[in-house]
Amino acid sequence: MEKKDVYERVTARILEDLEKGVRPWMRPWNAEHAAGCISRPLRHNGMPYAGVNVIMLWSEASEKEYTAPIWMTFRQAKALHGQVRKGEHGSFVVYANTVTKKEQDEETGDEVERKIPIMKGYTVFNVEQIDGLPDRYYRTEEEPSIEESERDKLLDAFFASTGAEIRHGGNKAYYRVGSDYIQMPPFPFFRDKESYYATLAHESAHWTRHPARLNRSFGRKRFGDEGYAMEELVAELSSAFLAADLGFVPEVREEHAAYIASWIGVLRNDKRAIFTAAAHAQRAVAFLQAFQAAADPAPGPEGGEFRPALPVAPTNEFPSP
Repeated sequence: MEKKDVYERVTARILEDLEKGVRPWMRPWNAEHAAGCISRPLRHNGMPYAGVNVIMLWSEASEKEYTAPIWMTFRQAKALHGQVRKGEHGSFVVYANTVTKKEQDEETGDEVERKIPIMKGYTVFNVEQIDGLPDRYYRTEEEPSIEESERDKLLDAFFASTGAEIRHGGNKAYYRVGSDYIQMPPFPFFRDKESYYATLAHESAHWTRHPARLNRSFGRKRFGDEGYAMEELVAELSSAFLAADLGFVPEVREEHAAYIASWIGVLRNDKRAIFTAAAHAQRAVAFLQAFQAAADPAPGPEGGEFRPALPVAPTNEFPSP
């Protein structure tokens, strides 16, 4: 297989979806797998993927119609006494690493070591491509694990804990950075609860860009420029990531369809743009989640219930397999 630059390969995949009018971060959702009613892609040990890998694996699952959110390498499957079916093709994910290079210091002449960051790719398979795994990897549930009324209370508590000023009124949703508040239409104006919370997640992601928080600007100077498009992409990805973590279906806001063309332009101009956007979205989500009380540790597949753990602020945006 022809080897391509990792950034180029990932960007090409995302561009392919966008040019079809598909936003891969908006789906797929599965309400029946025991790993969770809605989930980020999960590793074999139940830990969620982060950053651009979330988008890549959502896209793969959507295209190939996988309903299970769990992925693993060939070796991990083998260690669990599973066997990847003959003829199955894996999916490409990435992780960051460093290599150490020895060179001579120009001033002292001494030999010094310098760490150089590199991006590497590896292949994973969905559990639906693998036979012989323990039953917990395939188990489904007929009933949802949480009542709608309880889910609403949890989401309200999540967004309230950030301390963001959330105003209600009018018919538009936006974040005003100068006055530092989120504006939302009244709750009854939304056609369903999920639409409200997904929109609030999007605007909360914008709230994290304030100079006193993550200080994110992308050099934006006017409405509709490339920096504006990047910020909207970060908020869109953040909303999708949060929806996966908190268990609700993100709303496809009609006005965001107009952004697709601008996102395509950004990605064509910079093969690293989707990595940048996904990394900023990961930081925005981690920032919002940091306000929550520490979640109970989720048991992995070695025993007991299999459920995903909420991601924490990553030490590496693209961790090793």
